[in-house]
Amino acid sequence: MKNELDQGRSLFGISLSDRPRWQQFLICSSGFFFGYLVNGICEEYVYNRLSFSYGWYFTFVQGFVYLALIRLQGFTTKQMVNPWGTYVKLSGVLTGSHGLTKGSLAYLNYPAQIMFKSTKVLPVMVMGAFIPGLRRKYPLHEYVSAVLLVIGLILFTLADANTSPNFSMIGVAMISGALIMDSFLGNLQEAIFTMNPETTQMEMLFCSTVVGLPFLLVPMILTGELFKAWNSCYEHPYVYGVLVFEAMATFVGQVSVLSLIALFGAATTAMITTARKAVTLLLSYMIFTKPLTEQHCSGLLLIAMGILIKLVPENKPPTLVLLPSTIAKHGKSLLKEVKKPSDNKGDEEDQEKRPLH
Repeated sequence: MKNELDQGRSLFGISLSDRPRWQQFLICSSGFFFGYLVNGICEEYVYNRLSFSYGWYFTFVQGFVYLALIRLQGFTTKQMVNPWGTYVKLSGVLTGSHGLTKGSLAYLNYPAQIMFKSTKVLPVMVMGAFIPGLRRKYPLHEYVSAVLLVIGLILFTLADANTSPNFSMIGVAMISGALIMDSFLGNLQEAIFTMNPETTQMEMLFCSTVVGLPFLLVPMILTGELFKAWNSCYEHPYVYGVLVFEAMATFVGQVSVLSLIALFGAATTAMITTARKAVTLLLSYMIFTKPLTEQHCSGLLLIAMGILIKLVPENKPPTLVLLPSTIAKHGKSLLKEVKKPSDNKGDEEDQEKRPLH
């Protein structure tokens, strides 16, 4: 099925279908890292320098920028291959995840939130076994890889935290709900790509955005953020320039993430997004020459081990390739040998079907 997904897949005009897997992975990961690295810089500037802390409103503006960019890519609703109802579920899960994550900040301090958010890859892997159309099972070494990556990231991010994790039952319940919804989100996206290989990244992003925009109005109106953010941007219109630039960068990252999900699955994508946090933090230490402690190094070592274990190939029986010259030389005797495993398999199946006495 993954081979079917690869057919016709492209990223901003770059064809992925005729490239080897490692090139597909490199192109998609590069787009993701670039988009979210720029996003992180802009977010730091908007929230800290400009004191613009209206997350719902920013997501609302971001949605309209997405729609404009998707239109420039030439996408229209005539190209849709999935019903709108599919994306209503997807947008509901996405909005719920975003809302619970924002709400948990009122009850959890920064170290506690980091600990929970770093574990995202584990529920994504577990949830993949229950999503219709996937029923995905992962080998043991991938679970080990995910655990090492999670522990390493937690150690690294908490190495220079000024306070210890502070847990509140309400906050824990909210962030846990957000993690469950995140695990549903990635697997639902993968299931849509898997069950309908003609689904494009642009359709997924367009429909999710169109359906999701009305969901954003409810919390903005209830909290009064819509009017506060509007007045703030009216007084400082240059904020829109920063928001639009950040949305364009995030658009590149979002489309790249959807490409990764379509080609490599939700769990692998979750591991990449988790590793991205470590890379961003490491770059900040290298650029601003912050001292690395033993805990930082231990975290980096575990992250590296997790990535290396993930790269270990699965043990699959070798495939026998028969060349024409080999067949001509050995004739029917070789063909009989090749057929033996399948014949044995048929015998075994017959034995399984026999009634027990």
